[in-house]
Amino acid sequence: MGRFSLKGKTALITGGGSGIGKAIATVFAEQGASVHILENDINAAELAIKQIKDVGFSATAHIVDVSKHDQTISLVKSIGTQGSIDLLVNNAGIAHVGTVESTEVDDLDRLYNVNIKGVFNCTKACISFMRKAGKGVILNLASAAGLVGHNDRFAYSMTKGAVLSMTYSIAKDYLKHNIRCNSISPARVHTPFVDGFIRKNYPGKEKEMFKKLSKTQPIGRMGTPEEIASLALYLCSDEAGFVTGTDYPIDGGFIRLNGN
Repeated sequence: MGRFSLKGKTALITGGGSGIGKAIATVFAEQGASVHILENDINAAELAIKQIKDVGFSATAHIVDVSKHDQTISLVKSIGTQGSIDLLVNNAGIAHVGTVESTEVDDLDRLYNVNIKGVFNCTKACISFMRKAGKGVILNLASAAGLVGHNDRFAYSMTKGAVLSMTYSIAKDYLKHNIRCNSISPARVHTPFVDGFIRKNYPGKEKEMFKKLSKTQPIGRMGTPEEIASLALYLCSDEAGFVTGTDYPIDGGFIRLNGN
């Protein structure tokens, strides 16, 4: 299969039913991995599986709420007892718009449960299988918002900053077990979430707002899920065997080239 082959590897991808997660699931399946999509949206999961099959590959969908500890542990255990768990991509996440004043306690709890506790639950569930095998790769989806100040993203930025800290801690703690852990920090990526956000908040001005949001990236456009998936493929492949404990911004110049 050539470079970046994932043949013989089992990959768990959370939030793999849409956007970046679906792109990662698709490219991993194309590269030979046995892909397990962990999703709380059954319709999204089934559509993703169908689309992967339509291009000649396969994947398996599992319905789970990654914020639920016992539920997540049980599912991962059932997958792990069937074989190895080689790759975990903690992609599932939710967003929120607001400052510290406009963020309610319920908002903060909701983001914590998915964006932080979800990463904890899935990592805790998978890492014992990896440690026993003496190898494994964990890739976390962080965000440029966790690296620089971003207007009206108080709670979201906080959770993504935590994802970065978890990445570094996991990499340090499990280096001796040959388990690598890295993260990706995308800036704005054109996903169905972005389209839905624009429709909801700027009805009638969708095209105008899409252009405006695109121009916030110095490169002049949003990223694509496939571009993020290509970086994820490299970091989870054997070719990245010397890479651990590192965050990779993929941001069209957002962090370094826009004055932040």
